[in-house]
This record gives sequence, structure tokens and C-alpha cells, in this order.
Amino acid sequence: MHVSEYKSGKKFEGKKVLVVGCGNSGMEVSLDLCNHNASPSLVLCNSVHALPREILGKSTFELALLKMKWLPLGLVDKLLLFLTWLMLGSIEKYGLKRPAVGPMQLKNTMGKTPVLDIGALEKIKSGGIKVVPGVKRFLHNQVELVNGEMLDIDSVVFATGYRSNVPSWLQVRKCSNSSVSLLLRVFERSFDSWFFNKTINKLIT
Repeated sequence: MHVSEYKSGKKFEGKKVLVVGCGNSGMEVSLDLCNHNASPSLVLCNSVHALPREILGKSTFELALLKMKWLPLGLVDKLLLFLTWLMLGSIEKYGLKRPAVGPMQLKNTMGKTPVLDIGALEKIKSGGIKVVPGVKRFLHNQVELVNGEMLDIDSVVFATGYRSNVPSWLQVRKCSNSSVSLLLRVFERSFDSWFFNKTINKLIT
């Protein structure tokens, strides 16, 4: 199933579930599965920045935006990663690889939002959530990973992203394609004065 269809880990109790994608959705689904006594394996498709949801009593993004008013972007990233290390410790030894580019620079240039941890990292450290490399192929009740490892699985949840529904209802001007970048602009560049005054989560399907 796609993560958009996921409601609760209750029906997966006692099952081995492969979660493909380690963004915010994948992390939260894995945590929920673990809390419902399932055995989730989280596929790390790419490197990922995982940050605490709050730092020093402020939301991580609020703190980052505040610091970006006074400090260079690279220095803000170094500060965020240092504070994250103090709070969460090293994540690399648990199979989570950080990108070479800092979290805010990656968000600003590529539109990739860091993972804001709400408890999944603790489950990864304790072994409740298993981090695995990419998938090579699916077999009957099994999956072969790129490192040759075989996993027995009962279910798969794909947390691999969403497709914009903006082109389906935006009739003023034809969009160039059906995959408008939600994270970067919501509307494509020709709509340079358009914006939404709501969370972007309301626009994904």
C-alpha cells in the first residue's frame, strides 16, 4: 500500500512490514508500526538528515530561520548538526547516512525537507526498527536487498512521495507537466505571484 492509505499499525500487529522510504512519512509509519508490536524494516533509499523536532524549546525550523537572519547558511547548518549530535548522538552507526550538504541548504536548493524525529530514532537505536539498504527485487513474501540479504515480509508500505494534484484543478494556464514541485514552489515558476496561506500537507494526495 501507499502511505496515503495507511491509517494505523493496529492491523499489522505481529507482522513483518517493509517500509520503503525514510522521509518523515516513512519514519512516522515505522514508529507507529513498532508501537503496535509489528516488526518494521525501514528502507534507506538515499541519505537523510534527521533532526530533533524541537531544539532549546523552539521548533527546529523556527530556530533555523531565526539564525539565518544573522548567520550564513553554512554556519546555521553546522550549528543545527552540532545541536542534533548533542541531543540524538550519532545516527550513522545505525545505518542512517547524512547527505554531504547541510539540512537547510538541501531544503533551500533541492526542496528536500529534513526528517523531524518524533521517536523513531530511539526505536532504531533499540532495534525496534531495522534500517536496511535499497530493494533489488520483490519475491513471494520476501524481498531481496541490494546487499544480497533476503527478508521475510508480510506487507509493504511505500512512503516514496506524492504526486501534485495542482494541474488537475488549475485551469488558468497549462502546466508544463503533471509533476509540479510542491516542495519548491507549489505552483510552477510562471505563477510568480501565487502562494498558499496554508500548510502544504493540505495539497498532497
